[in-house]
Amino acid sequence: MLSYVRLSSFSFSPISKGMGRYYRSRHLSALGAPPRLSLKPDEPRRCHVQQRRTLAATPHYDIKKVGVVGLGLMGHGIGLVSAQAGYEVIAVEAQAPALESGKKRIDKSLSKILSKAVEKGKMTLEAAEKEKEKVERRITYSLDLAALRDADLVVEAIVENLDVKIPFYKQLGSLVKPTAIFGSNTSSLKIGDFAAPSGRPQQFVGLHFFNPVQLMRLVEIVRLHETEPAVFETVRGYVARIGKTAVTCQDTPGFIVNRLLVPALVQAMLMKERGEASVEDIDVAMQLGAGHPMGPLHLADYIGLDTCLFILEGWVKKYPNEPAFIVPSSLRALVQGGKLGRKSGEGFYVWEGDKKVKPAM
Repeated sequence: MLSYVRLSSFSFSPISKGMGRYYRSRHLSALGAPPRLSLKPDEPRRCHVQQRRTLAATPHYDIKKVGVVGLGLMGHGIGLVSAQAGYEVIAVEAQAPALESGKKRIDKSLSKILSKAVEKGKMTLEAAEKEKEKVERRITYSLDLAALRDADLVVEAIVENLDVKIPFYKQLGSLVKPTAIFGSNTSSLKIGDFAAPSGRPQQFVGLHFFNPVQLMRLVEIVRLHETEPAVFETVRGYVARIGKTAVTCQDTPGFIVNRLLVPALVQAMLMKERGEASVEDIDVAMQLGAGHPMGPLHLADYIGLDTCLFILEGWVKKYPNEPAFIVPSSLRALVQGGKLGRKSGEGFYVWEGDKKVKPAM
């Protein structure tokens, strides 16, 4: 693995011999610098040479080719918006059925976006057809991770399981070129846990998109202590180019949005458990009182109660002393009963497709 030296923000500029003597006599003596720290006439020149060497050793990051691993709900959207922004995309799945499903998701999403643009008069039908062809040509599909060997950025959107992610990143790190940047779309796991196994934590960030990727404008960039400044700035440029707004945080549980959101969903569940308010009244109160587009129990159902439980159980296990991380008994009972919310047809509400019908309890 290549090791890169980051250039300090401070460096000497060339100083003439005369100026060097002046600097020593006036400034160093005034600062009380001991003799061993005094500059020799040729020292500024050596510093400048060292600066040029350091610059030459610093890698240049330029994203032109984006790899996306996992073409499910999130991954297909990440691949699509990257291709729409002009990037060459390598879309990778582990199994042929998943790859075919990902292709269909991308085709359906792209067709829907362009159809709406035509309906709104933003482009002609002919222009939409040409745009569809251009975007599709930018995407290459593969079942082989080695297809990512020349990618400049690889975004991972696979299952939320450390036992899967750690060996995945070990393999990826050995296959992809040394200057490639890795970004994980995890929403709940600690980035550092699999950044180190990749062999390049200095080129690793969290890239947390929101569902649906094509419509949601936010991307959370999770910056590790090891992340090189040049890597961070390059990733910010990528996020801006695909038309998203970037926010940044450290590797804290749930990052920004989920760290604030999930405990709020928990409190709504606990309020219902204690019999302090009904499902509908809790949701209506937060919609009209706080301006939320949907209430917390409605949102929990929409996300998937099994997903909420998975996140919370992981947090409770990893951070047992954090009082905000609690698993409500009602949530556990619903998931154990197969009531997962929207995806199963019942949770806190009864659902018909994507439409909530009435409270289930």
